[in-house]
Amino acid sequence: MAEEKQGHHHHHLHLHHHKEGEEYSGGDVDYEKEKKHHKHLEHLGELGVAAAGAYALHEKHEAKKDSEHSHGHKIKEEVAAAVAVGAGGFVLHEHHEKKEAKREEKEAHHGKDHHHHLF
Repeated sequence: MAEEKQGHHHHHLHLHHHKEGEEYSGGDVDYEKEKKHHKHLEHLGELGVAAAGAYALHEKHEAKKDSEHSHGHKIKEEVAAAVAVGAGGFVLHEHHEKKEAKREEKEAHHGKDHHHHLF
């Protein structure tokens, strides 16, 4: 595979990313760092949505304004819209990852069997 030839593997164990050759020790995890990381990526994704959306609107305007090249502008508009949708998916993914890190932190501090039940 191309990834194997490049020497980079993406491991996803308990939301923690490890480089090739590293083993997950199950030791202490910096949950604050994990949450901050996913929050940062979520915000970057939001910027991507805004930028791609703005570019799509710009190209839509250009297509109306520049009738001679409208087809090219419409293509760029559609590509930018698709990028905005993809970035939105990334935002949702990172939001979920951030919530999962919060849940894991709570479980690590309270234990999996320690639940508060009202009834």
